[in-house]
Amino acid sequence: MLEVTALPLAELRARTSEKWREYPDDVLPLFVAETDFPLAPAITAALQRAVAAGDTGYVASRTPLADSYAAFARRRFGWDPDPGRMRSTADVSMGIVEILRRVVAPGERVIVTTPVYPPFFELVTEAGGVVERVPLRDTGTGWELDVDGIRSALDDGARAILLCNPHNPTGTVHSRDSLAALAALADEYGVAVVSDEIHAPLVQPGTAFTPFLSVNDAARRVGYAVVSASKAFNLAGLKCALMVTASEETTAIVRRLPVEVEWRTGQFGLLAAVAAFSEESDVWLDGLLHTLDRNRRLLADLLAEHLPGARYRIPDAGYLAWIDLTALGWGDNPARRILQDAKVALHYGPAFGTEGAGHVRLNFGTSPEIITDAIERIAALVGR
Repeated sequence: MLEVTALPLAELRARTSEKWREYPDDVLPLFVAETDFPLAPAITAALQRAVAAGDTGYVASRTPLADSYAAFARRRFGWDPDPGRMRSTADVSMGIVEILRRVVAPGERVIVTTPVYPPFFELVTEAGGVVERVPLRDTGTGWELDVDGIRSALDDGARAILLCNPHNPTGTVHSRDSLAALAALADEYGVAVVSDEIHAPLVQPGTAFTPFLSVNDAARRVGYAVVSASKAFNLAGLKCALMVTASEETTAIVRRLPVEVEWRTGQFGLLAAVAAFSEESDVWLDGLLHTLDRNRRLLADLLAEHLPGARYRIPDAGYLAWIDLTALGWGDNPARRILQDAKVALHYGPAFGTEGAGHVRLNFGTSPEIITDAIERIAALVGR
C-alpha cells in the first residue's frame, strides 16, 4: 500500500493557508479542517500542466467533472448517480445556500442535527431560513439521528433538513436504516433534505457509506447532495463542488439556478477534482485512509495514557476527533485554556451547538509526532 505521510513541520510552517497563518509558530494548529499531507500525484501533475499551458481562464460549459464524480461514486460507494443531474459551484457551503434558497421561504425553519459543523448555522441564515436544532442521539457507544425529534420538528412546521453525512464533528456514518427513516419522514411532510457529503471519501474500510440519494425512491424525490474532493484531497482553496440530484423535480430546481452559480467554480478546483476522482488517485486515497486509521487509534491510546478523563470515540470517517473534556473541569470552552497555556489550537466545542460545551474538536490529519506533542502539551495542564 502507498504510504501517505505528513510533511515535516518546517515545510508545513512555510504554507500560507489558514491553518498555518492564524497562530504564531509556537502553536500547534489542529483546529481547521486542512490536512498536512502532500497532494495526490495526479492532482499535482494536473495543476502543473495547467500552469505550464497557461490554462487559467474561465471554467468551460462542458467539462469531465460530473462523469469523473459518477465513476468515483460507482467505484467507492457502489452508487451510480446520473452525471446529467449534476451542476458545479465553488464549494459545498455555497451549494447548500443556493439550494436552501430555493426550497425554503424566508423565515421558514431548517433542521440541523447538532453538534454540527459551525457554518451550518450561518448558511441557514444566509439562505433566509431559521435554524431548528434537533440534536443527535447519544447511544452510549456512538451517535445517531433522532428520528422522533425530527418528526416533532416537522410537526411544528420545519420545512427542510440540512444533513451532515458523514457527520462533522463526530465522524458518525449514518446507517442506511436511519437515512431511510429520514427520507420517509421528509417525503411524508413534503420537505427537502440537503445532504452535505464532503467527508464521504474518508469513510474507513469496514464501514459502509450510504449516499443519501441512493437510499430509496423517497430519498431521490426529496434529496439533494452536495459533494466535493476538497476535504479528502485538501483542495479547499481551489473551489469546486457538485450539487447532485436524482429526480425530475429536484433536478429542475438545480437547473434553474443562475449560470453564475456554476461559473463560480474555480478552474484549478475543477482540474484538481477531476484528477482526484480518477482511478489514478485511488491508491493515494487508500494510503491516506490507512494513515488516518493509524492516527485515530494513536489518538485513542495517547488520550488513555495522558488524559484518562477525556471521552473520545474513534470516528468511522474523516480526520476530526470530537473529544469531551468535561471531566477535567476546564469549563464550557476548554480550547481557550489549551490554546493559551498549552499552545495547541483546537476548534471550540460550543461553536458546534450547546451540546459542544466542554468539548473540543481535534484535527488528526497530520503526523504522529505532532499528535503526540499536542496531547502531551495538553496533559501537562492537568493539576496546574
